[in-house]
Amino acid sequence: MNRTPFSLKPFLPLPTAHIPKVEISGDIGRCSDGFAIRYLFVDPLGKTSIPVRADVPLRRHGLWEETCFEFFLAVKNSPSYWEFNLSPSGHWNVYRFSEYRQNMQEETRFSSLPFDIRVLSSGGLSLALEMDLGIFMKRGLPLEVGVSAVIRQKDGNVTYWALSHAGRQADFHRRDGFAVECKA
Repeated sequence: MNRTPFSLKPFLPLPTAHIPKVEISGDIGRCSDGFAIRYLFVDPLGKTSIPVRADVPLRRHGLWEETCFEFFLAVKNSPSYWEFNLSPSGHWNVYRFSEYRQNMQEETRFSSLPFDIRVLSSGGLSLALEMDLGIFMKRGLPLEVGVSAVIRQKDGNVTYWALSHAGRQADFHRRDGFAVECKA
């Protein structure tokens, strides 16, 4: 599986005093029937509000209201796409959209989304997910991937991180933000 590295950038025009001193990087892997993503989140000052680890991870709505790592998958040249939400608590969700922000529905072909969460001694964490694309799409199709994160600080400030930010507001659903192309 070939890996493509990424590094997320905060959405600006926030005053730089509100941008936390964190780093969010990782990589994406793809083979004909598999997809993998790994996030590395480093917070040396420990100012991020990290949801408490759940004993039993469940499908949950509204995970983006707290610190949450997200990615978006779309088949190239198709208006539909999927949004994946991964909380450091272990809770998760997957939504499908028919086109930009239209007809949001839970992707019922997923009954679980097990991902690995590790707390790092450096004051951060890693999240890693590997999945079979055949669960919800035809295998071997070229994909466009958007990677993002919502980071809530302990003081209540929220920042939005992505590969790129093209609009006047943070909007992870914009297709021009699906900046990584993955071929099988």
